[in-house]
Amino acid sequence: MPELPEVETVRQGLNQRTLNQEILGGDVLLPRTIAYPPIPIAFLTGLQGMAIAQWHRRGKYLLAELCQSSASAEQKPAGWLGVHLRMTGQLLWLHQDEPLQKHCRVRLFFAAQRELRFVDQRTFGQMWWVPPETNPETVMTGLQRLGPEPLLSDFSAEYLAGKLRDRHRPIKNALLDQRLVAGIGNIYADEALFLSKIRPETLCSALKPRQIKALYAAIVQVLQDSIDARGTSFSNFRDVEGINGNYGGVARVYDREGQPCRTCETPIERLKLAGRSAHFCPKCQR
Repeated sequence: MPELPEVETVRQGLNQRTLNQEILGGDVLLPRTIAYPPIPIAFLTGLQGMAIAQWHRRGKYLLAELCQSSASAEQKPAGWLGVHLRMTGQLLWLHQDEPLQKHCRVRLFFAAQRELRFVDQRTFGQMWWVPPETNPETVMTGLQRLGPEPLLSDFSAEYLAGKLRDRHRPIKNALLDQRLVAGIGNIYADEALFLSKIRPETLCSALKPRQIKALYAAIVQVLQDSIDARGTSFSNFRDVEGINGNYGGVARVYDREGQPCRTCETPIERLKLAGRSAHFCPKCQR
């Protein structure tokens, strides 16, 4: 599943290519991709004639702030376009002559024969049109349950310590809880735990203050490193031009079971915690 760095990479690419261009129309190829409104034609009608003023990210959600197109007398707020990539979703900025991908679910048409395609093999991804003067959280209800953004000031070592103090669950599983911190998934939880030298099965309540400070710093570092590398492409992730992310080639433990640790050469191990895999170095993480 694309995590914060992958979604941030997509956001940056969309802001470079799609702003202030009128949405001329579209085509919904898989109706269940549209989470709101429940009728796909209403989704397309709400978007038609609008332009994208700015793309934002909240956790793993993408939010396009809509406005009246530049052809209008004034650019007024015109609602939101929301996207969640889920496990295999991709947003691709393409020429309309490009062959249609097998798993293309939604197409949005722009001028100069350009289009934004939502491609999603597993079909878990979703899109929303949020009407003007409506808070996106009332329509995209998952936004209500998100914790702080890990790269902003409201996420800190002190915040993390307060949230973990009384939790009797493995730290790996806690980091996957979007209510604790938004945007972290399997990849960056494993990577941050390696950098902070914490075993994934360690109970949150057993963590010492110095470990929590190290974990906080590691979370920030691995997320920023991956954004700089334009995300991780272990399976389906591509940026808006269809290009792989580069972080996977330097991942320290994730998806490297049996391979030598990049620090000590001990084979990386994998265990299951509440049905989720955790990769770690048994020597570096104790």
